[in-house]
Amino acid sequence: MFSLCSMDRGMENTWQFPQMPADRRPGRAASSSAAGRYERYRHEAEPDGWDIPEDGPVLRTELRDEVPRKVITYQRSPDLPFDRSLNPYRGCEHGCIYCFARPTHAWLGLSPGLDFETRLVARPDAPAVLERELRAPGYRVAPLAIGTNTDPYQPVERDRGIMRACLEVLQAFRHPVAIVTKGALIERDLDILAAMAADGLVKVGVSVTTLDPDLSRRMEPRAPRPARRLETIRRLSEAGVPVRIMASPMVPALTDPELEAILAAGAKAGAQAASWIMLRLPLEVAPLWQDWLAEHYPDRAARVLGHLRDMHGGALYSARWFTRMRGEGPYADIVAKRFRRAARQLGLDRPQPALRCDLFAPPPRPGDQLSLF
Repeated sequence: MFSLCSMDRGMENTWQFPQMPADRRPGRAASSSAAGRYERYRHEAEPDGWDIPEDGPVLRTELRDEVPRKVITYQRSPDLPFDRSLNPYRGCEHGCIYCFARPTHAWLGLSPGLDFETRLVARPDAPAVLERELRAPGYRVAPLAIGTNTDPYQPVERDRGIMRACLEVLQAFRHPVAIVTKGALIERDLDILAAMAADGLVKVGVSVTTLDPDLSRRMEPRAPRPARRLETIRRLSEAGVPVRIMASPMVPALTDPELEAILAAGAKAGAQAASWIMLRLPLEVAPLWQDWLAEHYPDRAARVLGHLRDMHGGALYSARWFTRMRGEGPYADIVAKRFRRAARQLGLDRPQPALRCDLFAPPPRPGDQLSLF
């Protein structure tokens, strides 16, 4: 048996282990619930002195609701192609071990490790708040990005439907939106997406990190398998929705040998454009990634980490503008040249059409004064 220390971390107490046994975390990529960077203490399991073996419970997904005051987040990063985004959920059950959004869970007093995958926050009022913000007199329309932090089509969306409700608001307002996802659940919303695409109001990026289903299951355990994502690209394309295949992130010495094959598979499925990003390991993601490598690919760990350090001046990651996404140096240059060549050969080097902003018009509400013209 073990005596476990706990701490109130904003939602309910959680047991934290340096490394949780694999049989207690099936379908999870992270192996620990190490405290976030804002926490003063960490909590570990200690023997309680009784020689009685005792298994802990299997880790389950928890979902809590949040009442947001605002849902549109504005940013001024000069190396991003959008200035506003929306996230229907905090945390992501897909559990991608490489996810650069994991550190945001530390803002909630939660672990960027297993908590990020299992202790999710839904924002059911997001559609109503979005409508209120779009109706504000000072609002100026520009494409809204969804899925840039956590996936709007992760498994919990099937029951909650928050993303679909947000899309319904955007369609009613004729507001442009760019979506990024791994989730096949986006096919549920093809009725809305196809209608918006016909007006030039939507485009979608689908992330395919590898074509190897075993590697995908280890690295992104609850995301759809690679073949299923390619099928999603095909269905979006057939419905007239502009779709881009995102070879992101490329992991040096692990997935980057597949770069050309991923782009070719995306082109065959109907993708019109392509993009790529190198693996990023900000803040708490770096130790989580190193633990994952040691557990699943110990023979390649030194090569993967060595290439990352070569691309970031000896560190595992650098947050400098315009280099954080792809790194620098010979290895990064080779991957970039390979991408450009493959994209050109496959006809994926053309940018997606610009989204229209001139159609934006808040729909009238009951009791509103209607225009005479």
